[in-house]
Amino acid sequence: MQINVNKLYQKLQAGEVQHLVDVRSGAEFHSERFDVEPLLNHPLDQIDSLALSKDAEIYLTCRSGNRSGKAQARLQQLGFKHVINVEGGYLAWSAAGLPSTKTKGQFPIIRQVQIVTGSLILLGSLGSVYVNADLIWLAAFVGAGLTFAGLFGWCGMALMVGAMPWNKQTS
Repeated sequence: MQINVNKLYQKLQAGEVQHLVDVRSGAEFHSERFDVEPLLNHPLDQIDSLALSKDAEIYLTCRSGNRSGKAQARLQQLGFKHVINVEGGYLAWSAAGLPSTKTKGQFPIIRQVQIVTGSLILLGSLGSVYVNADLIWLAAFVGAGLTFAGLFGWCGMALMVGAMPWNKQTS
């Protein structure tokens, strides 16, 4: 089952939503998120430990709807009965002009990953031309990682970047 962001917002305004769970990483959640209550951050990689009633109506969101769709499938496997995926996630919410909170001075994880991977590919490519031909393997390794992330939805670079001190929650 899915719900669009406008319908979800109406339900939130009417007090009809008890559990809205954002399954992004803590760093992503704290850099930008829905500005509504109730909103809980519970990352996808910890979804098996979600401590809510299996009979509760649970709305799931993420950046685009992909990870929340995976969380929905997993929770249904675990016996949760009323799990609803928010179509389009934060991107759709933001595009609809609904209330959101962004932390100034911090790039979202996806942009940090793009900066790091782009820099490593550039370094490997140019380094292989001007320094040592073997540096091309750096670019190839990062490219292979991006391909893996696209195919399987798991990005090691995002995990590493998310673990950096500037991405830790300070409050």
